[in-house]
Amino acid sequence: MADQAERLRAIVQGQRDMGSSRPKGASRTIVVASGKGGVGKTNLVINMALTMGQLGRKTMILDADLGMANVDILLDLKPVYTLIDVMSGKKELQEVILRGPYNLEVLPGGSCIPEIINMDTRQREQLISRLSYLENEVDILFIDCSAGISRNVLSFIAAADDLVLITTPEPTAITDVYSVIKIVDKYCMHASVGLIVNMVGSMREGEQIFDRIARVCHNFLNLKLTHVGSVDFDQHVQKAVINCSPYVLQYPRSRAAQATQQIARHLLGVDTAKLSGRKENGFVRRLFQRWVGETAER
Repeated sequence: MADQAERLRAIVQGQRDMGSSRPKGASRTIVVASGKGGVGKTNLVINMALTMGQLGRKTMILDADLGMANVDILLDLKPVYTLIDVMSGKKELQEVILRGPYNLEVLPGGSCIPEIINMDTRQREQLISRLSYLENEVDILFIDCSAGISRNVLSFIAAADDLVLITTPEPTAITDVYSVIKIVDKYCMHASVGLIVNMVGSMREGEQIFDRIARVCHNFLNLKLTHVGSVDFDQHVQKAVINCSPYVLQYPRSRAAQATQQIARHLLGVDTAKLSGRKENGFVRRLFQRWVGETAER
């Protein structure tokens, strides 16, 4: 496993030498979303984040699936507190964060949005200050959103630097992910969106599905779709889930692990860092401003 990590580091060492290291206070936020459940979104987030950790990046997952949070389960971690405890002042952020392998940290979100909306300006500023760790000390912040399209999911999408959507070859998954793309385009949330096709029978199938969706986007939308990669349907993934172990660690030579490693390198590449372009202010402040602004409009 250590040898695998060393090989991965060597692959991207050239990218790091080219100036892709993160300046202080400039963490990159990547929202990962899907049109429907059951497409393997959370599992992919965990394994992509772990691969980036193996590559030397400090990564964090904010478990923002407010209904069915399970990042901790798949990593065999046992959360005692959530972000709500930080908001209430009961715990400091460092006491809530869960530590996983290879520079990976997990922040359990909990159902925190109503509490944030009801805060006054001083309380929100204090919370933003506490959460500055997310932008000052972490290289990559993954936001694992709930499946589907909700006001909360759209808020995360709009506030993040990059958006990566997950689909599978299943027709309903393709239809639902295109629905998300249309909304992102309608409200000009991102100029470019990344797409991962999971559980494919072959890489060719993944390319064909991407081409089909990209063609529709080109014909009817103003948004550019980027093929981040595809991941094979692999029995090793299910075996790893049963063991509460990420497949890139338990089965690093499996087809799914190798495809996920390639996707992680793709996302870390110099060119793909421009997927949507860095936004002004920090992610946390952008997110809070959006939540509060939406509430004021009601």
